[in-house]
Amino acid sequence: MARYDFDWVDAFSGQAFGGNGCAVVHGGASLPEAVCTAYVRETSLVECTFTGPSEVADIKVRYFLASREIPFAGHPTIATVAAMRDRGLIEGDSITLETGAGIVPVRLDGDLIEMTQVAPEFGPFADPALVAAAVSLPVEAIVGRPQKVSTGLPFCVTVLRDRAALEAAQLNLEALAALGKSLGADGIDMMEPFLVTLEGATDAGDTFSRLLMAPPSPPEDPFTGSATGAMASYLWHHGLMQKAEFVAEQGHGLGRPGQARVARVGPAEAIEGVRVAGEGFVLMRGTVDLPAAL
Repeated sequence: MARYDFDWVDAFSGQAFGGNGCAVVHGGASLPEAVCTAYVRETSLVECTFTGPSEVADIKVRYFLASREIPFAGHPTIATVAAMRDRGLIEGDSITLETGAGIVPVRLDGDLIEMTQVAPEFGPFADPALVAAAVSLPVEAIVGRPQKVSTGLPFCVTVLRDRAALEAAQLNLEALAALGKSLGADGIDMMEPFLVTLEGATDAGDTFSRLLMAPPSPPEDPFTGSATGAMASYLWHHGLMQKAEFVAEQGHGLGRPGQARVARVGPAEAIEGVRVAGEGFVLMRGTVDLPAAL
């Protein structure tokens, strides 16, 4: 067993119990996947990060779900930088992270932590009927054609006609598996539709989103920073969002309100990257004893 410092951070929130929680294990990047995923399951969080030295960036960050490692995730990026800043590990107002999706630059602007996600990759369109079945909604609730989009991690971005449809959505695992297969997903991990409506949860918001998740993850993600970048790219690309910068909201139905400032890099027809910014609140600090293998 080895002992590691960790911080539990509520990302995309400036207060306790808001946004999305993430445990950041400092110095744990060399641990094997089985140990890291077991730790995520132990916390009952959606994702956790493990940091370590990097030869190509300021620090290496590995991202884990309860089921597997993923190349990148948004709210854990905010959480990781918030934890490092709280421990005095960041000099100046910027830092670069080595991730499985490439080098991610992060800028600190007062209380806001802003990551720049990579240029979007637009994948195939999804059959609206398959998406509707996966979230237990009538196909008429979907606006346009859902599409697989990635700014580091792929999601099936799906625009819904109104907030009532967003709130009524429920995951159907059998239909979700069929949707994932149609989009080339390996199983159903991370191909859950990212649902968005073009109205905020509050007057401050421009969009309101939900991400329903399959086991062994918790049933719903309070705030999904990587999907927010993919969603913003979809809206700009298809002419559904005219603002080059807007406010995205998520988590309000869970009692964990989260908010991000989203900005486009480059024109809508040739997006070069997506800046996603939010606050991070360090809720808990401590140590954890983890085995070298399972």
